[in-house]
Amino acid sequence: MSVLSDLKTLLVHDGFKRLFTVRLISQSGDGMFQVGLATLYFFNPTNMTTASGVAAAFTVLLLPFTIVGPFVGPLLDRWSRQAVLFWGNTIRAILCVLLAVLMYLGAGFVPISVLALITLGINRFLLSALSAGLPHVVPRDQLIMANSLVPTLGAVATVVGAVLGLIVNRLTPEGTIRDASCLAVAAVLLLCAVWAASRIQFRELGPDGRAEVSLAKQIGAVLEDLWHGARYLTLRRTPGHALIVMAVHRFLYGVNFIALLLISRNLLTDPADPDAGLAMFALLSGISLAGNGSAIVLTPLAHQRLSPQQWIIACLGISTLSQVILIVTPSLPWMGVAAVLMGLGVQGAKIAVDTIVQRDVVDQYRGRAFALYDMLYNAAFVGAAALAAVMLPNTGWSRGGFAVLVLLYLALAGWFWLMSRSTKGVPAEVETETAEG
Repeated sequence: MSVLSDLKTLLVHDGFKRLFTVRLISQSGDGMFQVGLATLYFFNPTNMTTASGVAAAFTVLLLPFTIVGPFVGPLLDRWSRQAVLFWGNTIRAILCVLLAVLMYLGAGFVPISVLALITLGINRFLLSALSAGLPHVVPRDQLIMANSLVPTLGAVATVVGAVLGLIVNRLTPEGTIRDASCLAVAAVLLLCAVWAASRIQFRELGPDGRAEVSLAKQIGAVLEDLWHGARYLTLRRTPGHALIVMAVHRFLYGVNFIALLLISRNLLTDPADPDAGLAMFALLSGISLAGNGSAIVLTPLAHQRLSPQQWIIACLGISTLSQVILIVTPSLPWMGVAAVLMGLGVQGAKIAVDTIVQRDVVDQYRGRAFALYDMLYNAAFVGAAALAAVMLPNTGWSRGGFAVLVLLYLALAGWFWLMSRSTKGVPAEVETETAEG
């Protein structure tokens, strides 16, 4: 089936239509917000010109919410997910306005970084709520279709927002007003997401069977919830294995992402011209998006012949091929080919992992599952930053480094193949009783 016909099939569900609208608007605002951060952190002539500097910036942006995230995420199993989307986007809009003011006034790096950290952390929380709420608005037999389309079209919306942010950035006069412009417009988009979230019913996205408990008890139960969630995923096996694959794949992708940023800035363009580096990075990121888009088409087709586990292994093979190309040459045409393959491999595997987690986790554990998902997601990128700082030169290209990544991809695919063969699955209701007991 075509992308348009699949989307038409899903849009007949009013709940899906409302949730999808929130995602598109919210992620467009994310893209514009990220452009504002990128110009500050990575494409400023005085900032982050080395592999270790870029790695440090990513660590600053992600590590705190690798730690804090789990203490917020389990609340998805207690709070209305519609309320999370509404208030989360409201807070992000306010923070974007504050950041824009601070940038315009020329505030220091530290206060801007603190507010950016909070905004990015809320964003990860919102993405978890969007994923946990999806099974409430589409039939079970259409989850694979929804997971093929929704995250990828959300990523497209992020890129659209980023492109609009670049246009706003270029049209704004140089100076602090340019630094603040993207964030000010991003705040407007996030307020539109607040409006879209207000059209969803309070209980429409779950959680099911929510118990009324005090906030103090909610906070006190977080660690116990995480323990039960991790134990449940271990007993359920298939979602546990899928999360491990996601984390390691994210780790390897993170190294590639940092390499791409450094190659764009320091190898394919003049390091003294950050605007050229930003344009090159945007070009290669856009090319990679073609790979993400192809995953929308290929994943449902592959699902007709392959299980989600088999498709994950195939996607790891595609990602391995992208690394083989990078070993050979860092020239721009081949970089584009590698970027397409990497986009396909990453997005295709993510669709399958999301489907496994949503399909094989009962609803009362789904919020905790995606909270653990986000914790691993961020921690993997922090680990990738540390490896990139050691492995990559400042140009971002290392033949030996990409050879190591090839071996790691093959090892991951081999491990997951063995786990898939040994896993027959356990009924979710039986595992629920075991985990609770």
